[in-house]
Amino acid sequence: MKRLAGESVLISGGATGLGRAIVERFISEGASVTVVDNSKDKFADMQNGRRDMLECVSGDVRNIEDMQRATGQALARFGKIDCAIGNAGLWDYSTPLDDMPAESLSGAFDELFGVNVKGYLNLAKTALPSLVRSRGSLIFTVSNAGFYPGGGGPLYTASKHAVVGLIHQLAFELAPAVRVNGVAPGPIHTKLRGPRSLGLDTMTIDQLDLPTNAAAMMATGIVPTPEEYAGSYVHFASRSDSTPSTGGILMADCGIGIRGIGAAAAGHALVEKYI
Repeated sequence: MKRLAGESVLISGGATGLGRAIVERFISEGASVTVVDNSKDKFADMQNGRRDMLECVSGDVRNIEDMQRATGQALARFGKIDCAIGNAGLWDYSTPLDDMPAESLSGAFDELFGVNVKGYLNLAKTALPSLVRSRGSLIFTVSNAGFYPGGGGPLYTASKHAVVGLIHQLAFELAPAVRVNGVAPGPIHTKLRGPRSLGLDTMTIDQLDLPTNAAAMMATGIVPTPEEYAGSYVHFASRSDSTPSTGGILMADCGIGIRGIGAAAAGHALVEKYI
């Protein structure tokens, strides 16, 4: 049985990595999907053999007009939106505050929070009327960094803590019309890139080879593939499986919460540097 048969889903950041895995899983579960992403060079390959189920829109999630256009195309193509998934994101490559140039801090904050937080707000704002009409749901990608230190630097960690608050607040504001939930992945081998303002826009997290370098630190002993994370999103999108759920976050963090991550005191080097 296809759990999302007849459903229409809008997803940001769906052209690569985790987002693309979610798109492919949702299509396999019977959903029609509209993707908004700035990686339009990936669209032709994505649509190969599935144009009847997939609409692709080039846009920047920080731009409300782009998100309005994406919502409009989803409605024009599929007639409704049952679920909107905020997944577009940037990672700060765990850049510590002390290593961040003072002149780059403002721009890096604006860029990273613009994508990771404002992008989610723009998605929710533009999709909201359609989601109310369908009694649908919002799902946001969080991270283990939304709960614990060490999964990023201060910018990324703060942005993901903000997403946790956003899920709780929107779940409160939108109930009972729209359910709002999140998925908090752990380490992942994906194309998540860094901010241009820190010179990290050509870096992607898969270059760190986390399956080799991080698996031993996980309680589960593995770094899952994007495809292995995608089922968590199906759970929250499915009307039959998660009807009671709103304001919840599924911790898919490979057991980081029971083991912890990183050094207990990470500032020893600063003592040597400044004292």
